[in-house]
Amino acid sequence: MNDTTLVDSLLAVLEDSPAPIYQRVKAAITSKVMSQEWLPHQRVPSEAQLVKALGASRMTINRALRELTAEGILERQQGVGTFVAPQKVHSALFEVHNIADDIAARGNQHHAQVLHLHSGQATTDEAMQLNIRPGNAVFRSLLVHFENNHPVQMEERVVNASMAPDYAAQDFTAITPYAYLNQSAPISEGEHLVEAVLPSPEEAKILGLSELSACLQIRRRTWSDRHIVTSARLLSPGHVLQLFGHFKR
Repeated sequence: MNDTTLVDSLLAVLEDSPAPIYQRVKAAITSKVMSQEWLPHQRVPSEAQLVKALGASRMTINRALRELTAEGILERQQGVGTFVAPQKVHSALFEVHNIADDIAARGNQHHAQVLHLHSGQATTDEAMQLNIRPGNAVFRSLLVHFENNHPVQMEERVVNASMAPDYAAQDFTAITPYAYLNQSAPISEGEHLVEAVLPSPEEAKILGLSELSACLQIRRRTWSDRHIVTSARLLSPGHVLQLFGHFKR
């Protein structure tokens, strides 16, 4: 769809109402995104094109695009243009899910890349995380999960080898660590620690980000029958993940 067609399609849904023009532009763009007529990463009409087509001031159009960016509907890349922002992934704060299932439920394709997978002896820090003795056998893995070929999560994990002895023999491009571990040692409880962090240079490269991009980090431990099975660090670009929790008393 060329720029002229994009502008024409936007004008076709622009409401004829007494609402301020910036609100009407926001509503029209939002409707295009929510209906998936405009897809993630697709370029949208430029500020100059909208000013010309609508006869509105640059300040008015800039406000509409700026507010849509702040709301996560659009993303603006300096010197490149304005694009539909990737849909944020909602992750339940108090639950543990299989990322492959979550991605499939959105109608998208999941695949994983294994960066390393090996066995070793628990360091003092790893032993504390898993409540085992230093020197006990552990497995370590580092994966990247992709959604439609876009990296959405880096998964760094240490596993108590006594609870999942065949962990290092698995093909984690075919089954996720979560799925295998839940078969080997079904989850009975878990804990999360959530932080906003900046990625290291290596992590930024893995996730295709700049080093100043905000990320959401989840440190997670899971138990099976009173034994800690695994300690994982999950790192996701901040613009693709939201955490959601609901409780009542």
